[in-house]
Parts: sequence; C-alpha cells; structure tokens
Amino acid sequence: MRGYGAAMALRAFPVLYANDVESVAAFYVALGFEERFRMPDDTGAAGFIALRRDAAELGVTTEASPRMLAGVEPGPGPRHELFVYVEDADAAFAMVRDAGGRTLREPADMPWGERLAFVQDPEGNIVTLATAT
Repeated sequence: MRGYGAAMALRAFPVLYANDVESVAAFYVALGFEERFRMPDDTGAAGFIALRRDAAELGVTTEASPRMLAGVEPGPGPRHELFVYVEDADAAFAMVRDAGGRTLREPADMPWGERLAFVQDPEGNIVTLATAT
C-alpha cells in the first residue's frame, strides 16, 4: 500500500492532534473541507484523516501520534489557532452556533479589511472564520 505522502509534491500542512479524530475532522468538513485519505489506528478507529479544501490541506491525527513518532507529550488545549477563509463569516458563525458548536466572539469588522469570528473546534482549539470585506 502506498502511503498518503508517497506521490505528493513538496508542501507543508498543519496536523492537529485530537482525542477524537472523527469529531474534529467532521467539524472541518462542515467548514468546507473534504476527506481525502484515512488511516486506521491499531484498534481500527480513525488514526489519521487528511482533509483538503481547494489548495489548503489539513491533517487530524490521534494524540498518541506525537508520543509514538516524536517521543513528546501533546500539551493541553487550545493547541493552535487556525484561520479558515469562508464566503461569509456571519453565515459560518451561525452554522457553528446552530449546530451546537462553541462560539467565542461574534463576527466583527477589523481595521485591516477582514471580518472575523472566533469559534472552537470540538477539542477547544481556536478557529478564526475570516472573510475579506
């Protein structure tokens, strides 16, 4: 079996550590990402899910991954802030709120020309929903 990165061009993409890989990946799918690859862990559950939206790539892997591969313990959350550009920050914020997601800050216009809203993924990581104004 060829691995996910075997035939891929040189690139960089963030990999998020998650206790529940499925629910974190589903959150990003709701924001327009599409599942491109899945690899099970030793129990058969999702151990890694690769996502893509246009040219943006994102990986979600189990919290055991940094322990096994790099010998480090992942810290407590939030562990990152991820900007996700959307067509309409207000609509995306409402979608997260209406789906029972955690919201941090209502959409607001920023002086640099973007409208931003702040939410959290299922594991408490900050996600900034951004739209150019």
